[in-house]
Amino acid sequence: MRASHNPHTTSMESSGCASSALEQLPFNNTALKKLPVDVSDQPGSRTVPAACFSQIWSLQPLVRPRFVALSESALSLLGLNAQDVLSDPLGPEYLSGSRLLPGSEPAAHCYSGHQFGLFAGQLGDGAVMYLGEVKTGIHGRWEIQVKGAGVTPYSRDGDGRKVLRSSIREFLCSEAMASLGIPTTRAASLVTSDLYVSRDPLNRGSRIPERCSVVLRLAPSFVRFGSFEIFLGRDEFSGLQGPSADQHDIRAQLLDYVVETFYPHIQQAYDNRKERNMAFFRDVMLRTAKLVAQWQCVGFCHGVLNTDNMSILGLTLDYGPFGFMDRFDPDFVCNASDKRRRYSYQAQPAVCRWNLARLAEALGSELNASEAGAILDNFMPTYEAFYLSIMRKKLGLLRKEETEDNVLISDLLRVMHNTGADFTNTFRLLSRVPWPEDGDNERTTVGPVVDLILEQCASIEELKVANKPTMEDRELAMILSMAQTNPVMFEMVADRPDVAQQLGLMGRLKELLETDQDELKEKQCDDWIRWLCQYRRRLARECDGTSDLSLIKKERLRVMNCNNPRVVLRNYIAQNAIQAAEKGDFYEVNRVLKVLEKPYAEPEPLCEPDSCGDKEHKQREFADSYDAKPPSWAQTICIT
Repeated sequence: MRASHNPHTTSMESSGCASSALEQLPFNNTALKKLPVDVSDQPGSRTVPAACFSQIWSLQPLVRPRFVALSESALSLLGLNAQDVLSDPLGPEYLSGSRLLPGSEPAAHCYSGHQFGLFAGQLGDGAVMYLGEVKTGIHGRWEIQVKGAGVTPYSRDGDGRKVLRSSIREFLCSEAMASLGIPTTRAASLVTSDLYVSRDPLNRGSRIPERCSVVLRLAPSFVRFGSFEIFLGRDEFSGLQGPSADQHDIRAQLLDYVVETFYPHIQQAYDNRKERNMAFFRDVMLRTAKLVAQWQCVGFCHGVLNTDNMSILGLTLDYGPFGFMDRFDPDFVCNASDKRRRYSYQAQPAVCRWNLARLAEALGSELNASEAGAILDNFMPTYEAFYLSIMRKKLGLLRKEETEDNVLISDLLRVMHNTGADFTNTFRLLSRVPWPEDGDNERTTVGPVVDLILEQCASIEELKVANKPTMEDRELAMILSMAQTNPVMFEMVADRPDVAQQLGLMGRLKELLETDQDELKEKQCDDWIRWLCQYRRRLARECDGTSDLSLIKKERLRVMNCNNPRVVLRNYIAQNAIQAAEKGDFYEVNRVLKVLEKPYAEPEPLCEPDSCGDKEHKQREFADSYDAKPPSWAQTICIT
């Protein structure tokens, strides 16, 4: 928003007071200078051709905005002090897009995307407003966005608003991922208000009023794979095309901007444009492979891995129906709307490769097709190498790389799946496995750790629920009948991955129905003892006899505890914070944030009630339970 078009006055102009820290942010809005901007003031949603951004001409203020939470570490990236922001009376207005920050130029980004495998044409920032870019001496360049600030040309039938429920999830998970060391966009603040919109949180036809809320998001850039898909021609399946179809001059402009600004090492290393672009695509592949490997190793499921949710910088982007696995299940799906399980946990690496292929198609003649194909072919081996490297650290295997390590890891995951073990807590417990000593009785030695792991395993009733087929009863009955009436056709159908999975669930459920809790626990115990003995034999080979064993042991514990988080943002933890916040109590959001900022640290010792007060003691006690096995009701949470 250029100054000449700004209908708002800043606090400095209206009050004559000295400017605040927020009002002194050094904006340098490079993207709007280097990329084409649509400056139409036509209201409502519309197709936006020949532009990467659309100018936003009027703000849509919240009613009585107020802070729910601030992230000190994210604000510091902008050179801001959280206490200064909190004490600024205009802070909630500025950071919710309700009042114009001096130097900011509100706009919305135009992009397209493949959603659940189909090209969807123009999408764009339907609820997000770009404010500008701030460059600080220490922390570099950061694009600032407000999510939930109102309608844009890309809102389609939406109202451009986000509610407290979804905003808390995005705010907390952005910061949780950053603290886990996983590349991500950041969330600096969360503001709520007395403005309400109607929503159907469970997609069951029951709408309720919810508070409009806004998250201030930061990233070096929010350009995504879908940003390049606005140039695609008509899709043969969906019949849709990008809003800037075949405008290759603008595509080249966007590509130059991305490479020059965010991949300067590549820009400087190549004189030949095609070679530069191939190096860029290879780097995007590497970043994406590493990112999804990091997700898999903490049990994170994104939920909506469409091409418009894939960052060109290899960042975790757009937190919607995400989920961290509780009980390990390779078929875990966190998005209740994903009926076909396209974006399951185990499918994420292959989906990321598929999305990279769509990026290559969108870049078109900017790439060499055969070289791009070779880069795509290298994605899975690259991902597997990153994954294996992280998994070795999670198991404390630091000095040797053995080919059998893959088998050890696969066996671990199989035992975790069969026993319904909690993913996060089980990995954390593995650091307690005693180092192998000559002459020790393995079953006796690992017994205490086995007991702790069994506490993290599922009961027989929980496993029955987990192994219940998800296919409709009528469809399942038809397939089973086919096994009797038409075996040839049944074999063909049974080879389909979705059917094979359902038949596998049926077989497992049949076994469970013929087992009781005592028999199950005995089998779980035997499975874990067997794997832990296998693991200890591998640990023994870490020491070659010439190294200091005490140093090896110490390093193993340090690395394992730095790679196996004690706490992650489980859905039930977020839900507890949401329920309290919806009643006006923001303490739990802030408490969860503090715990998530140190995911690898051991909990602080609990204070005595008489020394810190009953209320604080109870709050500390509940926070300590963040790393416990989730309550049974956690499995009933539905996120769409």
